[in-house]
Amino acid sequence: MSQRDLLIEIGTEELPPKALNRLSASFLAGVKSGLEKAGLSFSGIENFASPRRLALLIHDLAERQPDKNIERRGPALQAAYNEEGCPTKAAEGFARSCGVAVEDLQTQETDKGAWLIFRSEQKGQTTESLVPAIINEALDKLPIPRRMRWGDLDTQFVRPVHWVVLLFGDTIIKAAVLGIRAGRDTYGHRFHHPQAISIPAPADYEMLLETTGKVIAAFDRRRQSVRAQVEKEALRLNGTAVINDDLLDEVTAMVEWPVAVAGNFEARFLEVPSEALISTMATNQKYFHLFDTAGKLLPHFITISNIESRDVDKVREGNERVIRPRFADAEFFWNQDRKQRLEARLESLKSVVFQKRLGSMFDKTRRIMQLTDWITDAFKADKTLAVRTAELCKCDLMTEMVGEFPSLQGIMGRYYAQHDREPEEVAEALDDYYRPRFAGDSLPQTPTAQALAIADRIDTLMGIFAIGQIPTGDRDPYALRRAALGVLRILIEKKLDLDLRPLLETAAKQFNTEIKASAAIDQVLAFVLDRLPAYYQDKNIKADVLEAVTGIRPSCPLDIDQRIQAVSRFRDLPEAESLAAANKRIGNILKKVDGKLPQIIDQGLFIEAQETALFKTLNGLNTEVTKLLAENNYELALAQLAQLRDPVDSFFDKVMVMAEDEKLRNNRIALLNRLHSLFMQVADISRLQN
Repeated sequence: MSQRDLLIEIGTEELPPKALNRLSASFLAGVKSGLEKAGLSFSGIENFASPRRLALLIHDLAERQPDKNIERRGPALQAAYNEEGCPTKAAEGFARSCGVAVEDLQTQETDKGAWLIFRSEQKGQTTESLVPAIINEALDKLPIPRRMRWGDLDTQFVRPVHWVVLLFGDTIIKAAVLGIRAGRDTYGHRFHHPQAISIPAPADYEMLLETTGKVIAAFDRRRQSVRAQVEKEALRLNGTAVINDDLLDEVTAMVEWPVAVAGNFEARFLEVPSEALISTMATNQKYFHLFDTAGKLLPHFITISNIESRDVDKVREGNERVIRPRFADAEFFWNQDRKQRLEARLESLKSVVFQKRLGSMFDKTRRIMQLTDWITDAFKADKTLAVRTAELCKCDLMTEMVGEFPSLQGIMGRYYAQHDREPEEVAEALDDYYRPRFAGDSLPQTPTAQALAIADRIDTLMGIFAIGQIPTGDRDPYALRRAALGVLRILIEKKLDLDLRPLLETAAKQFNTEIKASAAIDQVLAFVLDRLPAYYQDKNIKADVLEAVTGIRPSCPLDIDQRIQAVSRFRDLPEAESLAAANKRIGNILKKVDGKLPQIIDQGLFIEAQETALFKTLNGLNTEVTKLLAENNYELALAQLAQLRDPVDSFFDKVMVMAEDEKLRNNRIALLNRLHSLFMQVADISRLQN
């Protein structure tokens, strides 16, 4: 079958930079899926994305669909003709649905009887006739929160569309996409080459745009160019550029012909905390900052221009002019904020609402202080330092610097606490307790920061659940899922032995009585523990191991982790499969017992040798296993319990548990109950799969 390359380009006004990659990937996926559903073969697809275009180059695309053999089975032959051999209504109806006469139908003999059958060949449609609908469907599915109209057109898209290229080999596909007739003309850089560029064939697209149009259409190539130019400029300035991937992507999405330009700012601004300067450079101006070999911020920046200017100095001066007043504002905020101690801002937190029913940030601070006080006993932290940190933890929200740069909360708290000569652990913890801020972020390092991090998150979880604002679907305005996962990470990875239930009970007591927070304790506990599957997803822990541990409903994350590690290793033992099956069988037996389970085992009622053997093995292990469990040494405890495999297997082979004699039956159930209870002190291993 003949093949040709297909070029699709949608030319637009400047697309949203942060959404460009997502739009491009979605467009590629949608068209690829459409081609595959249509049965159109191709060898590969390249996608291109720049501020003013989304494009795809599809290699070796078939010129038409393959022909299809259609086969439809109708009524059985017995039902298709009457005794006189005339077609029945069933046969005539089937023929009509196939668009033929009854005599044109064929007969198919099978081992289950004979049937009327219709066979035909369906010719494949041409690619040119199918592609416009495939493109429109892919565009309709793009992740665009709010579409816009322009001019007098009824079509909607993320930005106004100015041109469309649909080139199949050297042939234009005659169609309209988003209200624009397709052609072969693309357009180059808005300033360097705004004129039309005629594309002879799809394979010429990328090269023509770059050499004639001054547009690097491939996002990854443009990204590499930005990175290389930034690094080159940084080297010239004897510094190292900090290239954040998100910023690099955003800058790449803003330019079609990247040109790096270095600028400078006054060294006096370096007295302002570097995070404030970096924040305004990266967030407001999309500049890359530089560090020297000692890790100190240099008074330079690198911006990426979207034009190759004849007067680079003018471009540099323009960017320096823009950044100077922003830095001056940061300098002013820094100087003003230090005129007042952090603790002096505590009262002003009364004017900031945390949540209408839960009170102000001042109220939240008081609750956090009480909870931190309680937590420090478990963490062996310095109570005085921890409570002092809790008292100051929200005060920097009232500073002008954080008011201007909200992302600096915590960071500025640390700087201002250091200026106020607070103890260094207090100052560091004011920043550190916000960790982890995102997935994979580092954790708070000191006991003070860890206690405060947990207290803050637990207070939020407890309060928001208590007023019934439970996260649903993607809606989680208070980031409760992230807060719960943060609590789990801190407790598990920092090996902090803290039980969630008493922690939540203590947190509930800090709220006003009308909130009825204690009623939400079970909900919050379940919500936090429901984050465990996400936590263990990348840690090679199988789902059945997690279910075996959480099935016994422990509430201490560190203890849960220790059990999970132990059960995970036990699962690999040769005895595990047999003991898991036996525990499942025992569990089913115990469920059938009416009333209270029998507890007393009478050796005098043993009849079979296997009963005695199991009892002796259990008794022999009981003391050692109980001691190991008290030490939370679950791995060794399970290794000891693995010795039960042979006596348990023999017991079930020879002993009838549900004997007719009630005393005998209860004695055997009591024996199995003791065995089952011993395992259940670690996990419900009956949930382990083969």
